[in-house]
Amino acid sequence: MFVLSQIEHNLPMPPHLLNRPLVDAIKAELERLFLDKVVANLGLCVSVYDILAVEGGFIFPGEGCSTYKVSFRLLMFRPFIGEVLVGKISGYDEKGLQVSLDFFTDICIPGHLMQFGTVRGEDGRWALKTEDGDELHLDIDDEIRFLASSIKYPPIPVEQKEDDKPFAPMQINGSIKGDGLGLLAWWAAVEGEEEEEGEGDGEGEEEQEQ
Repeated sequence: MFVLSQIEHNLPMPPHLLNRPLVDAIKAELERLFLDKVVANLGLCVSVYDILAVEGGFIFPGEGCSTYKVSFRLLMFRPFIGEVLVGKISGYDEKGLQVSLDFFTDICIPGHLMQFGTVRGEDGRWALKTEDGDELHLDIDDEIRFLASSIKYPPIPVEQKEDDKPFAPMQINGSIKGDGLGLLAWWAAVEGEEEEEGEGDGEGEEEQEQ
């Protein structure tokens, strides 16, 4: 889920930071530039992990600041394809479910990647229809376990219409097809039934031994 990415960057140092120790000033500027930002093909920056090397300190003609060549590592959120994550349902529409990990919200579970038998009702909610005819609804704030099926880094749009959704520089598609995936409450209920059956089998064996 989290990986370290090493980057080299030519960093102009604002003059107002030069009264601080150099490494502290560089880290503050790197955090301003990268923290909570998405770097294409690397993921979402969670923190500046460390600074490996600092070179330079040159003042180029026409500039009022010194520039340093900095090598550093960022702690990035970037789940691998097939990784299983747990989040909360934050919304739903005709395309599927929106899921939030609190610190990252651009996660979608499309309808075609839900459990077989999951349909959208007239009220807009998605629900899993069981063989018994029951409907297990997937409601907002329900905890859900899903598998990361794809990660996209869309290009920044040149223009956006007023009714367009906010641009998401990193988009994760999830899947809840498969055993153990879906609402945590579903599988907690299944595990509870299995435990009861196991206890029942054990009591029967004890009676036979007596």
